[in-house]
Amino acid sequence: MSKFNNDAKSIKTENHCGHVAYSMDDKSKLITQVLTSFFNEKKFYGDNSDEIIETVDRVIKTDPKFVSNLAIFARREFNMRSISHVLTAQLAHAIEGKPFVKRTLKGIVLRGDDATEVLSCYLGKYGKPIPNSLRKGLRDIFTTFDAYTLAKYKGTGKEVKMRDILCLCHPSPENDKQSETWKKLLEDRLEAPYTWEVELSAKGNNQQTWEALIDSGKVGYMALLRNLRNILAAEPQNLDRVLDHISNPEAVRNSKQLPFRYLSAYKAVQDTCGSKVLNALEQAAAYSVDNLPKIPGRTLIAIDSSGSMDSWISQKSKVSCYEIATMLGLIANRLCEDAYVCQFDTHIYPMHIPANVPLISTVISQEGTVGGTDIGQPFHYLMSRGIRVDRVIILSDNECNTGITWWRHTTVQSLADQYRKQTGNDIWVHAIDLQGYGTQQFTGKKTNIIAGWSEKIFEFIILAEKGEGTLLKRIEEYTFN
Repeated sequence: MSKFNNDAKSIKTENHCGHVAYSMDDKSKLITQVLTSFFNEKKFYGDNSDEIIETVDRVIKTDPKFVSNLAIFARREFNMRSISHVLTAQLAHAIEGKPFVKRTLKGIVLRGDDATEVLSCYLGKYGKPIPNSLRKGLRDIFTTFDAYTLAKYKGTGKEVKMRDILCLCHPSPENDKQSETWKKLLEDRLEAPYTWEVELSAKGNNQQTWEALIDSGKVGYMALLRNLRNILAAEPQNLDRVLDHISNPEAVRNSKQLPFRYLSAYKAVQDTCGSKVLNALEQAAAYSVDNLPKIPGRTLIAIDSSGSMDSWISQKSKVSCYEIATMLGLIANRLCEDAYVCQFDTHIYPMHIPANVPLISTVISQEGTVGGTDIGQPFHYLMSRGIRVDRVIILSDNECNTGITWWRHTTVQSLADQYRKQTGNDIWVHAIDLQGYGTQQFTGKKTNIIAGWSEKIFEFIILAEKGEGTLLKRIEEYTFN
C-alpha cells in the first residue's frame, strides 16, 4: 500500500518476462504479494503462492512480529482472509514465529471459520502434530465463541470442524453453560442458527424465503452483494429495502468492501435487471470513495491495458486485473484536482474523461488490449506534448516487457529522471502494483511503490508526498483493539 523504499541502491534483476527491473527487499516484496493475491490462484504469469511462502519464511526469520502485523493488517484493513490464514500457519510452523501466534490469531479471527481455516491450512501443509503455539492460541480463541458462532461455523461437510478444535486443543469451559454448549457441539445437537444460508437450504431459494430474510435484517452487506442475482431472480416484493441498504452511505462505509466487489455484483446482474438496481450499485461505489482525501495539483493517471492485465483475479471471479486497474484509475481521477487519464500497452491511449463519470459502467465500457507492457509510454506522452504535472500514478502489474527495457536494458526510472530534467518538475512517481510479482521499475527519491486493490491506497499518496507515513512503518507499528 505505500512507500516501501526510498533507496537509490536497489539492485537490478529480471522480471517474469526476462526484462530488466529492480529487485525488492523481502518486506516490501511480501507486502505487494500479500495485498494483491488470493492464495492458490493462477495469475497471468503463474500462481506465485510458493514464492509467497518463501518470502514469508525469510521475513519470519528476521522479523516475525512484522509478519504477524501484516497478517492482522491484511485481515482487518483490507478484509483479506485466506492470505492471513496462511501467514498465521507459517508463523506457527517457524521457531521464530511461535511467540506471535496467539496474538496473530486474536487479530485475524473475526469470524468463527477463521479459526477452522487456519487449522485446516496448517494441517494441509504440515500435518500433525499441531504446534503448542497454535494449539494454545486456538484454545484461547475457542473460549470466546458463543453457541451461535459454534453452530453457524460448525463446519458440517468440511475436513476441519469446530469440534475438531475442541478435541485437539482441549480448552477449559468457563462455566456450566459453556460446558453444556460444547457437549452439544460434540454430539451434533446444537440448534441450527437463523442465517440466510440455513434458511435457503431449508426453505429454498424462492420469493417467500428471500422476503422473510430481507425483513429479518440478518443478511449481511457482503451477502446481499453476492446474492443479488439470486434475490432478483426470486422477485421479492421488498427488493427496495435491499437496494436502500446497499446504497446507504453508512452501510457502505461500514462494509469495508473493496471497490471491485461492486463491479463484480454489477456484472453479475446487468443483463437481468433495470436501471434501479444498477443505480444502487453505482451509488454504493461512489459512496465508498467519498471520504478519501483529495490530491492537489496536476496528475497523470496511467492504466496498464496490456494483455497480461486481462486475467481474472480469481477462479471464482469474473473481474480482471485490468478492470481493477481501471476502476482504481477512475477513483484517482475523482480525487485529483486536475488529471490526465490514459491507458497504455505498447502505445498510449488518452481517455479524455471528466472526473465525475459513473465508476462501474465506465469501467465496463472500456476494453483492454493484447499488446505488450511499456511503462515508459506515459513519460513519452508527457514529454512529447510538453505537459507539466506534479505526479504520475501508474496502475500496472509492473511486468514491463517492451520499450526502454528492451533496447537500453534499463528501467523506466531513467525516463522519469529524463522528464524531471527536461521540465524542471521534480515529480513524484506513485507506482501501484496490482499483481505482486516482486519487481519494480522505479526507485530513489520521490518514488512511492504501492500495492493493493483497496481505495485506501490513495491515502498514502498524500502521506508519502508530505513525508508523514509509509506502509512499511504503518505495518511495523500496527496495533488493534
